[in-house]
Parts: sequence; structure tokens; C-alpha cells
Amino acid sequence: MTTYAMTIGGKAAAAPKTFEVIDPATGEPFAEAPDATREQLDEAVAAARRAFADWSRTTVDERKKVLQDIAAAIKPKIGELADLLVREQGKPRDRAASEAAGAMTWFRVTAGYDLPVEVVRNDEGGRIEVRRRPIGVVGGITPWNFPLILACWKIAPALLAGDTIVLKPSPYTPLTTLVLGELIREVVPPGVVNIVSGGDELGRWMTTHPGIDKISFTGSVETGKAIMAAVAPDLKRLTLELGGN
Repeated sequence: MTTYAMTIGGKAAAAPKTFEVIDPATGEPFAEAPDATREQLDEAVAAARRAFADWSRTTVDERKKVLQDIAAAIKPKIGELADLLVREQGKPRDRAASEAAGAMTWFRVTAGYDLPVEVVRNDEGGRIEVRRRPIGVVGGITPWNFPLILACWKIAPALLAGDTIVLKPSPYTPLTTLVLGELIREVVPPGVVNIVSGGDELGRWMTTHPGIDKISFTGSVETGKAIMAAVAPDLKRLTLELGGN
């Protein structure tokens, strides 16, 4: 079986243990993904924090260029990503191809956005501006149903905002996201995007990690409630997209 690699600090990363990925059409394992250790999560977060110092100082136009570079890296791999998505998630081939193409498109679309200064007051009494600043390190956690496009939905906005990210895909569908990490590490500065794979325990480590400044989670209501409780002591910023919403 093929074993895939994580992306930590701009490099491929294996793990001491792996877990099997099941083809839902056959019920049989067909690949293995790394089961990240706590130490590897620490490495990914540390890499993201180091990279944030420089990445947050880049201009919006420089970030847009990187997003376009990611889209260009995805384009020739759309067919390969679609085939892998069929194997790991069971999506029909045409819909898998649409999701893979959508991953490329989402980076292109996000590269078209600006971060304008909002002027809320400008009169004889003074001027008030709203300027959007990077938060820091984002922890992204994605589900199994649209694994590739939802990873892009978290990565692209974070990068445009000047943030760095550590992303964990669902253990049921980690492979397309791990391949996305391979493509990204060829065009993005080391540490800006880190992809780690594992089960629920890895997700819990992420939500309570002191080096992560924001959690963006897509998944079940039950897990969303647990994450909200976990991040409360640190007052981490939190975005939840939960089932049924």
C-alpha cells in the first residue's frame, strides 16, 4: 500500500505509526496515512509561528501571487486528485473532478479579494479606520464529505489574511489533503502551510495547543460543542461550521 506524507515546516514528514485508509466501495484498506505524534504537532505549530514573522509582513499583492501559484500547482494534478478522492471518499468521478477543479478555482477566487481599509468616520471630529491584521497561527480541522475543497476554504483565506496554518483532515479522508500539502510546499515559504494527519486525539491537542491562536472547524454539532469548551480557557478565536447549518 502507498504511504503518504505530512507537510511540516516545508518538508515531507513521516510518523512512527500509520493508520489505514479504507476504500468505501470495497471496504478494504488501500493506503496508509501518518498518525502524527504530539511532538510532531508541536513541530508544525513551531514552524507556523516562525513563518508567521515574515509572512505577516508580506503585502497583500505578494500573498495573492502565492495563491495564484498554488492554483497553478493544482491544475495539472486535478485528474490525479479526483481519482484519489474517489478511492478515499467514494464520490462519483465527475463530482470528484468538480471538487478538485474547485480547489484550484478557490485559490484563484481568493487571490482576487482585497483587504481594504474601512473608513467608519471622517469628519471635523476625526477619522476612524478599521484595518484588518493577521491573527497568527490558525488551526484548521476539516471533515470527510468535501475533504479537498474544505481544506482550501481554510488555507486560502488564512494565507490572504497574512496568517499561517496547521491543518488536520478527517482520518477517513486524509489523502487528497496530504497530496495538496505536497503541491503547496513547492510554492509556499516553509512553515506557512503545515498538514498533519491523525485521529480525534490530534484534534484535541490542536484545540488546546497554546501556540495556535484560532481554530476553524467544520464538522458535527457534538464535536463543535466540545471544541468551543476546549478553546474557552485561552479565549482562542473560533469559527464553527457545524452539521445542519
